[in-house]
Amino acid sequence: MMGYGIRLKVWGRYACFTRPEMKVERVSYDVMTPSAARAILEAVHWKPAIRWVIDRINVINPIVFESIVRNEVDTKIGNAEVKKAMSGKECRIGIHTMDHIVQRKSLVLKDVCYVIDAHFVMTCKAGPGDTEEKHYNMFLRRAKNGQCYYQPYLGCREFTAHFEPVEEDVQSLVRGEADLGFMLWDIDFSNGNEALFYRPIMRDGIIEVPDLIGGVR
Repeated sequence: MMGYGIRLKVWGRYACFTRPEMKVERVSYDVMTPSAARAILEAVHWKPAIRWVIDRINVINPIVFESIVRNEVDTKIGNAEVKKAMSGKECRIGIHTMDHIVQRKSLVLKDVCYVIDAHFVMTCKAGPGDTEEKHYNMFLRRAKNGQCYYQPYLGCREFTAHFEPVEEDVQSLVRGEADLGFMLWDIDFSNGNEALFYRPIMRDGIIEVPDLIGGVR
């Protein structure tokens, strides 16, 4: 661990890191995306003063897919209805699920376990009281106590992520080298919500993750 880097072990029964090119039925990437890893860290601790940077993702368990069927709805509330409600106009913005329920298949990951190596950088919104040591200690304390702002999840909210900080190396059960193809890296919210992609190579379960944004924002 160098500087104020952290290691967080996360695991769960199911995970689904949805490929954006799939339109109706969900199909998961082979491994966790950097954006999903960032969301888990932010669930444990986040302030406007810091930005999490994922350094590497360690895939601990073998990659196993399972096909499941889930209940979903075939519609969503439109922006126009929401804007009417916000302006005080009378409108209906609810969805009666029994009228719109559909069953769809999902190809998800089963029995996943990852170790996230990451660090944070201070942003331009940091105040005089914001220091790296302060936020580092806050994250460790919250992670050790199982505290979070909201329940972290593995791609989809129904797939709960359990977590704990680790210091020692966790032995991966994945061996060999694999080109995982193009994968969503994250969304650049400072640049018109642009989707950024990268091509991860997994070597013995380890994926090195570049910082495609960089800088302090």
